[in-house]
Amino acid sequence: MKAAVFVEPGRIVLDDRPMPEIGPLDALIRITTTTICGTDVHILKGEYPVRPGLIIGHEPVGVIEKLGSEVKGYREGQRVIAGAITPSGQSNASLCGCHSQCGQGTKHGWKPLGGWRFGNTIDGSQAEFLCMPDAMANLAAVPDGLDDEQVLMCPDILSTGFSGAESGHIRIGDTVAVFAQGPIGLCATAGARLMGATTIIGVETLPERAAMAKRMGADHVVDFKTSDPVAEIMRLTDGRGVDVAIEALGTQGTFEAALRVLRPGGTLSSLGVYSGDLTIPVGPFSAGLGDHTIRTSLCPGGKERMRRLMDVVASGRVDTRALVTHRFKLDDIEKAYDLFAHQRDGVLKVAITP
Repeated sequence: MKAAVFVEPGRIVLDDRPMPEIGPLDALIRITTTTICGTDVHILKGEYPVRPGLIIGHEPVGVIEKLGSEVKGYREGQRVIAGAITPSGQSNASLCGCHSQCGQGTKHGWKPLGGWRFGNTIDGSQAEFLCMPDAMANLAAVPDGLDDEQVLMCPDILSTGFSGAESGHIRIGDTVAVFAQGPIGLCATAGARLMGATTIIGVETLPERAAMAKRMGADHVVDFKTSDPVAEIMRLTDGRGVDVAIEALGTQGTFEAALRVLRPGGTLSSLGVYSGDLTIPVGPFSAGLGDHTIRTSLCPGGKERMRRLMDVVASGRVDTRALVTHRFKLDDIEKAYDLFAHQRDGVLKVAITP
């Protein structure tokens, strides 16, 4: 089969690989659509280490080609998705209710991102076929009437963005700031609206992303290149600050700004993947006495999470199809990486079809 393979920092190439073999609890999935994530770009740049020869990708939409001998409740030919995070349901983390951290350990001096296995510790979804481990815990049937692009965001960015709103414990009537309106930030904006926030302030400079933020539920969008976002958010809130600030980029600057706009007792919900140490400034942190909460989140996975997200999509309350701005065949995935990594041509997400 054809697959996108990590060779070394700076090189992910299309290559021929053997078809995956499956065990009794696994399923073989024929990929019909997948995509490229910002985390894949971290891998490409060498900012997150994986082993050479690994197939990349963690956002699968496909059809069950073959079922392991012990897999029950599914049928071959069924359309399915699986989350980027694939909990076994049996680990200590899963049994404590923290499914996203199922399987956490150490690797190359890093802690892998919890239960993130596809394209991290096992072969991923940017290929013609995928071995799906723990199929009964992770495969979710796609409802009739939903096409691939409608559910393509569910495995990762919709789940991640929503988790930023959920971890912030947004309440009806809250004011929320979302720093960065990339794909995850846009989904966090949509999640904040679903949870009852009545004032949502996006922070973004690219016009097409600012427009998409309004479409996804932002009431205001602050351009950080033309004004100080902290000052502008404080002006918009009459000096009160926000109840919840969601950081969706992963930089010191956005993390610090999110902390500075919090009201006393507010929550900073962090979704960014940070490639260096963070510093917490003592002033905005009120020397540790401000009753602030800082929460981190990893994309929740598992079949029940995927079912819920697809129900949200099917209800029409969130439509993520507009986030797919470019489409490529798997044969052209190197071109897709070049476009996505350099953020050209207004790209938000790309759809990859074998």
